[in-house]
Amino acid sequence: MAKKNAFYAQSGGVTAVINASACGVIEAARKHKDKIGKVYAGRNGIIGALTEDLIDTSRESAKAIAALRHTPSGAFGSCRYKLKGLEENQAQYERLIEVFKAHNIGYFFYNGGGDSADTCLKVSQLADKMGYPIQAIHVPKTVDNDLPITDCCPGFGSVAKYVAVSVREASFDVASMAKTSTKVFVVEVMGRHAGWIAAAGGLASDKNCELPIIILFPEIPFDQKKFLAKVDAMVKQHGYCSVVVSEGVHGADGKFLSDQGLRDAFGHAQLGGAAPVIANMVKEALGYKFHWAVADYLQRAARHIASKTDVEQAYALGKSAVKLALQGHNAVMPAIMRTSDQPYKWEIGIAPLKAVANVEKKMPRNFISRDGYGITGKCRAYLAPLIKGEDYPPYKDGLPQYVRLKNTAVKKKLKEFKLQ
Repeated sequence: MAKKNAFYAQSGGVTAVINASACGVIEAARKHKDKIGKVYAGRNGIIGALTEDLIDTSRESAKAIAALRHTPSGAFGSCRYKLKGLEENQAQYERLIEVFKAHNIGYFFYNGGGDSADTCLKVSQLADKMGYPIQAIHVPKTVDNDLPITDCCPGFGSVAKYVAVSVREASFDVASMAKTSTKVFVVEVMGRHAGWIAAAGGLASDKNCELPIIILFPEIPFDQKKFLAKVDAMVKQHGYCSVVVSEGVHGADGKFLSDQGLRDAFGHAQLGGAAPVIANMVKEALGYKFHWAVADYLQRAARHIASKTDVEQAYALGKSAVKLALQGHNAVMPAIMRTSDQPYKWEIGIAPLKAVANVEKKMPRNFISRDGYGITGKCRAYLAPLIKGEDYPPYKDGLPQYVRLKNTAVKKKLKEFKLQ
């Protein structure tokens, strides 16, 4: 039987290490040329498959592919596009089969979060429902760290490191200015329903460097009166405080503080703006001078300060995805399994996509302090190993050197397909 080609694509919000997973997939596939032909990448995720906009990664040198390991964002372009059910839009699935057949694709590697796991699961079902053999392996990625089963998600460790470092540094700044100027600094971080990234701000303070930090989690309904009392107490005791607020913080009524009334392609609320809401609340109620910031893309693009643990795990999962496919697996995801906290040890296991797709892993209550504004020792033990180690990219003239691939297009064989 002739060897099949592979399709790889990136989906959703990109990270500092998603390209490390791409590197793992492509390098592993190149080592198995007897079983896998070419690796085609989808330009802009699954949209690349639907529109037959494929990239021939075999046109890239080994050096360029290796450089993906230290390059942030999505080298092939990403997207927020969710496939509907087979019954709802069969034309989409028939198109995928048509493209896969035209380019002899038998392996499907989709690198993304929960919605991407759902897409990957649907693609895996094509073999049964439409009679075309395709092995679909999901490669986990999400800065939100909210995928189930896997101990952590590639991309999270580096965001957590960036947030912990930034909160520590900003807190030093505020402390130096608090006597006559800013007393409260508010930083907004990502996290729609899960407060993992916000929790990382708690790592900024430890027994060797105690800092007054308040964390606002999506898991804890926001209580304005209680929050303002906490800020006031912190400032009176320490002279200042830093507040880390997750974009997904909401009141008891479930309404997001930062809901702009907009929706993304997945139907999720478009968030952003919790920091100024919180900061103005502090100013109006307490009169303290403040500054606020939104980490936004900076937190997930910060490859210059990526966690070594995160980089290693992202690469290993990409490599393992290929291994699982060659072993005959389908509709699964390689997952990080923690075997020890001290010393930190991990291995790669297998998670069925039916247990992963559209399931969010939130912060356990015992990871959040009793008053709801900090992290517990158990949470610290979980988070600390994930931000450890540095994996600096090469620098030149003071700037990191990142690769930009040629992304040579594969010649199209089919008629144009319009997205719906």
